[in-house]
Amino acid sequence: MIEKLKNIQVLVMDVDGVLTDGKIVFDSNGNELKFFCVKDGFGLTRWHHLGKKSAIITARYSKPVAMRADGLKIDRVYQDAYPKMGYYEKVLSEFGVDDEQVCYVGDDLADIPVIKRVGIGIAVRNAVPEAKAAADYVTEHCGGDGAVREMIEMILKAQGLWRSE
Repeated sequence: MIEKLKNIQVLVMDVDGVLTDGKIVFDSNGNELKFFCVKDGFGLTRWHHLGKKSAIITARYSKPVAMRADGLKIDRVYQDAYPKMGYYEKVLSEFGVDDEQVCYVGDDLADIPVIKRVGIGIAVRNAVPEAKAAADYVTEHCGGDGAVREMIEMILKAQGLWRSE
């Protein structure tokens, strides 16, 4: 696993259930609300500071996702992206990388084809059993509660790039 982690240059993520806890909340005016973990945000900021790339591939469109991705400077955001494999192919092409250089974090059935193909396929702790079975690693943290940060730390530590200050 450590050798595989050393190759990772691109982090690709689902949103609902990975960057959020999977709940979709609407206020009384019909506005969609999502809750994102600041620990994941800090991890992604550090990831980008080191020159690494990131992408979101999500099957739903959501304005809060676009806003959060913009704030975190996510390199590519694909919404209404189903099936996901075609969008994953775009990531490879646009970043000029191969499967072994990509880590994908998902939680549900739609994520499994990508989880199985990438260099490191990750399922979050609260993923469906099928996604966990397909993954190379299951996070200790749940989606929306630091699972992405956990993976970023793991990758950067394997590459000798994580600093605790």
